[in-house]
Amino acid sequence: MVSDAQTQNLDWLLKGLVERVPGTRSALLLSADGLRKAAEGLNDDEADHMAALASGLHSLARSAGVRFADGADVRQVVVELDTALLFVSAAGSGACLAVMADREADAAVLGYEMAMLVKSVRPYLATPARTQTPGTGH
Repeated sequence: MVSDAQTQNLDWLLKGLVERVPGTRSALLLSADGLRKAAEGLNDDEADHMAALASGLHSLARSAGVRFADGADVRQVVVELDTALLFVSAAGSGACLAVMADREADAAVLGYEMAMLVKSVRPYLATPARTQTPGTGH
């Protein structure tokens, strides 16, 4: 579980990413199962929606890797829209980083900055798998 202090530190890191790369709209750290951990540039509802969407995209890409690429890990999923780019990348064990940018943003610079952020904070981004509480069915 991410503590409040860790969440504040992650918020600061996401804010730095958004501010460093021109055209970046928002950044979101999420668990692989779609729970928001930290966000910058999104309100709560948008962050929850983006977390669910990014988790689904990452899961589909993992399935493609298993089925069609000999189990290869997912490095990044890129969605190219008319007016925006969405990047979703692995960010540690059980965690993902999603970043939305304007169409004119430099995708290479953004990809590099995302990789550097993940590399520098990977130990803090890991999300342990949820376990079922005995006798509750949850």
